[in-house]
Amino acid sequence: MRILVLRALGLGDLLTAVPALRGLRRAHPDAEITLAAPGWLAEAVARIDAVDALLPTEGLVPIDYESPDLAVNLHGRGPQSTELLRATRPERLITHGAHVPWAERQHEVVRWCRLLAQFDIPCDPDDLHLPPRPRNGAIVVHPGASHGSRRWPAARYAAVVRELGPGVVVTGSPAEAALVRAVGRGHSRIGDLGGLLDLVAGAKLVVCGDTGVAHVATAYRTPSVVLFGPVPPALWGPRSGPHRVLWRGTTGDTFADRPDPGLLKIGVGDVLSAAHALLGGGPWPGSESSARAMSG
Repeated sequence: MRILVLRALGLGDLLTAVPALRGLRRAHPDAEITLAAPGWLAEAVARIDAVDALLPTEGLVPIDYESPDLAVNLHGRGPQSTELLRATRPERLITHGAHVPWAERQHEVVRWCRLLAQFDIPCDPDDLHLPPRPRNGAIVVHPGASHGSRRWPAARYAAVVRELGPGVVVTGSPAEAALVRAVGRGHSRIGDLGGLLDLVAGAKLVVCGDTGVAHVATAYRTPSVVLFGPVPPALWGPRSGPHRVLWRGTTGDTFADRPDPGLLKIGVGDVLSAAHALLGGGPWPGSESSARAMSG
């Protein structure tokens, strides 16, 4: 049996689909499962243990695959993603539609498990963890995010780095090199997805916004402080584990190029207090405790 799955999005999107991918694997243990997703995610895909082949696919473009026995749309609600899968001429197609309506207010992990369950493929939403890696004891601060609306100011991240001390590693993609330099004093890491995965897996703490690195911390059960805005954590945040979510309770424009107003209401003291608690200390002196903090 040949199964084609579409999830041509980013790192966090891939990791929130892990329970669905593993449910699909359990339902079809002997099938060849091909995932259409960006090629740069190869290192992360290899760690999921549910996919046989990665078909490099950047966004909603024609899929270079013919006549799968089953096509599964884990990309979105359609219609573009659905039509792209139909164009591969699958014998059977699983997607949102009349049989499984799209729910706007649903956690991303639950969404895809629910879709497959409607087609008699049970999934466990908690089955999203990756195999543990050696501990390195670093504190990872990742200031970048896919959109400006989710980027807490660099100056505030820099203040957090100064207070957390010399064990901090500031991370980012090659495109975020200037941001990493603006935030970090001392050690930094740019690029190399595999290295980033290992670093986060072995860290004692991660501080970041609502971005892929937050999902990596969840996958490896690494304690994290995650700053949310403009999307609520109920839709994309960690559902359990050693994590602190900071959110002001307001929503905004996900695609804006400036930090969300709610995100800007989270102060340096709030982040340091949450970090200090996860590191085993008490509240950070001078914490701006009015920001909403939730721990799993």
